[in-house]
Amino acid sequence: MAGNPRNGRPYRRLTAWLRAQRLPCWICGHNIGYELDARHPLSFTLDHEVPLSKGGILVDRANARAAHRRCNSARGNRPTAPRQPVRSSRRW
Repeated sequence: MAGNPRNGRPYRRLTAWLRAQRLPCWICGHNIGYELDARHPLSFTLDHEVPLSKGGILVDRANARAAHRRCNSARGNRPTAPRQPVRSSRRW
């Protein structure tokens, strides 16, 4: 029986490499709480730009993105473009 590929060394290396860069969330653009517990909604998760269910590769660095757990879960397997941070307007 094959194990979970996310427990393998290549995936753990990819996650460590991405975590070390300390990038903001690619979906919402806000900073990620890298020191937070993994269950926290604003903690770091590895997201795949092209979802695995749509043909994305699990351990491809070009497909790996840093995301909040909440943003990653809300996106699901939809190949959406990242949202730009909202800027305040001076319109009254």
